[in-house]
Amino acid sequence: MTAAATRSTSNLGAVYNIGTIKDSMIDQYPAGTVLRSPAYGGGSWRTFVVLLTAVLALAGCGAKNKKALPTDSSQPDQFLFQRGTDSLMRERWTDAREYFKQVVDNYPGSPLRADAKLGVADTYLGEGGTANLILGANEYREFLTFYPTHPKADYAQFKLAMTHHKQMRTAARDQTETRDALREFETFFDRFPNSPLMPEVRMHWREARDRLSEASYLVGLHYFRSKWYGGAVSRFQEVLKDDPGYTHRDDVYFYLGECFIKARRKDEAVVYFDRLVKEFEVSEHLVEARKRLEELQAPPAPDLKTQ
Repeated sequence: MTAAATRSTSNLGAVYNIGTIKDSMIDQYPAGTVLRSPAYGGGSWRTFVVLLTAVLALAGCGAKNKKALPTDSSQPDQFLFQRGTDSLMRERWTDAREYFKQVVDNYPGSPLRADAKLGVADTYLGEGGTANLILGANEYREFLTFYPTHPKADYAQFKLAMTHHKQMRTAARDQTETRDALREFETFFDRFPNSPLMPEVRMHWREARDRLSEASYLVGLHYFRSKWYGGAVSRFQEVLKDDPGYTHRDDVYFYLGECFIKARRKDEAVVYFDRLVKEFEVSEHLVEARKRLEELQAPPAPDLKTQ
């Protein structure tokens, strides 16, 4: 860089503070450095952009582009893909994304292009955060649209569901993402019934299904505590109908039994307490359920007045 260029850069540096720049732009600045425009009293915004561009160009003169291909690379797409994979394994999400995107954008005929497209999606899912998960979902959908018969299509469908699964909220809050996750899991079940990923997918499906059932159960519990037993019964029975495998259905059984006791429908109460005792070896309600059964099934005391 010439002395004049150095002086020019120095003068501009006195006017503009350094702010966030990607390493692909200026590798000499570490990630997290910020370029901020100060209060700029004179000139136009266009002038500011031109001057800032000059700063970036001059500062980058001596910078080393770590994403550049080696001069002796005979298979540049393979080189970039391997670098992306290595960065992905190290959870260097931005670096991995840039390598994979170079394969996708610059090598349309590469046999690695589909896998690189999937790699881009994986970086968004791995990095997390609402914005990244939305971008990841879009990448997985595009992959499934462009490569519906790809050997990794089942993986893409699973990870698409996981972009929603990772955004599920607690049971007491809105369940839109939970429903979206379940929808994508169901698509997986329909399209890939023989996938080796099935056990893992079923585990995460159950987590999502439990979250939705818990949300409905909590409504019923609120009704029970408010002494609206009819509403509580309706909600609890809905949980069992929609999700008979609900992991925490012992809670549902117990409070259904309690509701029927309150309504003086003892025979129906016995049914649910009995289910709880028979289906669950471990439950916080077991002791109380057994006590209720003993009380409900005890023979009536003799009426001393008739003797």
